[in-house]
Amino acid sequence: MELTRNGDWDQEFTSIKEKGDIGFVDYQDDISVCSYNPTDEGPVIISVPFPFKSGKPQSVLVGERAVCPITLENPTEEPIQLWAIKIYSAKPDNTFTLSLQEPPTADSDDEYRQYFIENFFIRERVLRAGETLTVWLSCKPQGMGQHTAAVHFDVEAERFERVALLLAEDEVSRSLASSRPYFRVPRKNRPQQFSAESYVAGVRPLNGRNATYYKNKLPDYKIPNEVRELIQDKKVPEVLQQSLGRKNYAQFFTALLNMEEIHLEGEMRCYDMECVTMKRRGPLFALEVPGLAERRPSLVYGDIVFAKPVSDTSDGKTRPYQGYICRVEADEVLLSFSREFETCYKNGCPYNVQFSYNRVNVRRLYQAVELAQRLGQDILFPSYKSQRKMIKASFKPVTCKLNEEQMHAVGTILACRGSPPYVIYGPPGTGKTLTLVEAVLQVYSRGKDTRVLICAASNSAADHILERLVGNNAVQVQENEILRLNAGSRAYDDVTSDNLRFCYYEESVFKCPHYSVLRRYRVIISTYSSASFIHAAGINRGHFSHIFLDEAGQASEPEAMVPVSSLCNGDTVIVLAGDPMQLGPVVYSRDAESYGLGKSYLERLFEADCYYEEDEMYVMKLVRNYRCHPVILDLPSKLFYNGELLACKEDCQSSKFEFDLLPNKDFPVIFYGVQGCDEREGNNPSWFNRFEVSKVVEIISELTLSNLNESEIGVITPYRQQVTKISQVLEKSEIRDVKVGSVEQFQGQEREVMIVSSVRSTVKHSDFDKTYCLGFLSNPKRFNVAMTRAKSLLVIVGNPHIICKDTNWNQVLWYCADNNSYQGCPLPERQDLEEPREMDLPPSSDTNGNWASEEGISREDENEENHTIPDPVQQYNPIPTPIPEDEWSDGWK
Repeated sequence: MELTRNGDWDQEFTSIKEKGDIGFVDYQDDISVCSYNPTDEGPVIISVPFPFKSGKPQSVLVGERAVCPITLENPTEEPIQLWAIKIYSAKPDNTFTLSLQEPPTADSDDEYRQYFIENFFIRERVLRAGETLTVWLSCKPQGMGQHTAAVHFDVEAERFERVALLLAEDEVSRSLASSRPYFRVPRKNRPQQFSAESYVAGVRPLNGRNATYYKNKLPDYKIPNEVRELIQDKKVPEVLQQSLGRKNYAQFFTALLNMEEIHLEGEMRCYDMECVTMKRRGPLFALEVPGLAERRPSLVYGDIVFAKPVSDTSDGKTRPYQGYICRVEADEVLLSFSREFETCYKNGCPYNVQFSYNRVNVRRLYQAVELAQRLGQDILFPSYKSQRKMIKASFKPVTCKLNEEQMHAVGTILACRGSPPYVIYGPPGTGKTLTLVEAVLQVYSRGKDTRVLICAASNSAADHILERLVGNNAVQVQENEILRLNAGSRAYDDVTSDNLRFCYYEESVFKCPHYSVLRRYRVIISTYSSASFIHAAGINRGHFSHIFLDEAGQASEPEAMVPVSSLCNGDTVIVLAGDPMQLGPVVYSRDAESYGLGKSYLERLFEADCYYEEDEMYVMKLVRNYRCHPVILDLPSKLFYNGELLACKEDCQSSKFEFDLLPNKDFPVIFYGVQGCDEREGNNPSWFNRFEVSKVVEIISELTLSNLNESEIGVITPYRQQVTKISQVLEKSEIRDVKVGSVEQFQGQEREVMIVSSVRSTVKHSDFDKTYCLGFLSNPKRFNVAMTRAKSLLVIVGNPHIICKDTNWNQVLWYCADNNSYQGCPLPERQDLEEPREMDLPPSSDTNGNWASEEGISREDENEENHTIPDPVQQYNPIPTPIPEDEWSDGWK
């Protein structure tokens, strides 16, 4: 700063030679930056510009002017020299100005407008004794997000600072502002539980009665009381402090499943209700469940409720009524009860209700790990010592052209005879399913003695495999030789008419065929959980010559053991297809997750040298990506796949889409920087960022003006409330075919354009996410999935000052900035963070298993559209002290 004087006092002024930089101000992390005590500062009392309202900066619409007077009061009896007032720094640049007059309004006359003067500084002057000077600070934002200014006041020999913060928004973001402040539901208000040890048994839904002729009954597998007490006391079962081996295999995973089940019990009980009424709907009863529309809680078909009339609650002798969830609707569940309940039911009668979950799926897992104890060492813990039996096998591809790696994988599968498992390790878009389908068709065409079981992690994935198999013209799979096995809980309308002919059902209810019918099929396709029906029906080990596990990285080891443990013998060829670099199995208990339940069987195999070293006798890594534009693929390839991925997308140079929003037409990745704010509302613990919502919708609106269909656009965001807000605005804009969801909902899917909204805009909350592996940040597997869903264009919307705290996201930010593909708020100062290491196999302990998110796949894999939240994951040895739910919950419950 240089002081220049031109004659008299009125002509003296300050000229600013250079501007300062205060960087990013995170008011939510350090609110003291805008808190002052003027009486302790010095001889002049300076007011605070744009004071916060309800703990947040004031807001202004983009394009409009926000004005705030700043008063400088001299309370002394002596004159005080005011050398200068200047805007030291503004973000974005030149958005704040100073004036000695109140800026003109719409009602001001032309003369006032003509003589109004504003600048970035105020001339020096003297404040007489008792005088108050008013200076006007103005901001007229041209873009959305946080606007910041640091104003310096040079008084005598001292300098004082005031920081002004404003949130610039548009009509969309303003419409999403909440009028309900966030509040935590007090735990003490939760209902008291009544005893449900003895109850009036309910009637299972019709499609819950899958079959009554099972040869192998499913045991109860009740948790022993001593184990329950140990886990509830936050103590670790002794077996989990040992290394996993064949001798303790069943005991080890049973303890993990005990942890998981006890956690699920407690989680379901969190949603017990008092004094609620039910409405009769024919033979069923409708119960409204608060939060169900946001899937908090996540209730699924087959879950159990216990209802007790309020008038009988104090009577310990009156038994509650057991009911089953038959249907889950927008905000209520439909329940079936016993005839006794129907007889005594009175309309308007209040009930106390407790929730429990259907144990069938977890009982299948207990059975799977128990049966796995009998498996050979070559299946559970393969090594180079495992003797791979091979025969000569040649084949001619029956699908489209296969690349070198895919040909080798199929040839090895055809040559294998028995264990150890063979792995098709396929990064995103490399044709894992294509390779698997080719192998199945080759096995099928080899003779009548081959029988194949194919398991997938979800119904949609299993349906996709079915369609690929029966849609092949070169090998005609006979309709009477292929079965799509569905659980009875799956809705009949969920299956297309083309696929129904391959399913077994009675009266629109899916069932498992009788043993005599089931054994005739040569190809059976199911989810992991539904494969248990085959064993229950009486099919023995060795019946299948080949068992294929697709999406094996998404299944926990007990889930993978459901088909393997009960149906494999030494001659069965086991093939796993998946990617351990992407999202792993969903686990609800972070204790169980951290001790090993979050690690898939596929991922654990890579701890063996023969898989880790990618020996082609045991594993084939597919490296040719046919999905993504090379620019989109480049970073994930370097960060997760040793830079080995090859971009083979045919139309990347002559794309049918022209994206006008790209500043660099040859670089289809763009980062929009938005300094918004994290918000929650009401009693919903999920976060949202309405500034990012508005930007996302703006981008979608612009994209739909091109020849891009709405269905070719997807939006990924890690928080349920952000999904809800974006969906609401799209609905109002009559944009209905854009899918908005979490990373989990998009894993295995692709879109021409993917938009990623990171939500987080404060260091404080992101540090918490980092600790508990929530959201996107510091969560490499979720990052990898999010970055590899787009085929032609990837758009990232987020706060660069938060994004840059993570090494992977920092790479993306500067990848865009260096290629002239960054727009929005000012960039942070570039920092050379520790270079992210490639996620070698096996992953290190801090990337083990599934990374917690706001959403996980449903515990009922037969109803994949019901989602819930796994607990936050923190790698540790002792079980940590519990934290309040609203401190970590992302609202997917």
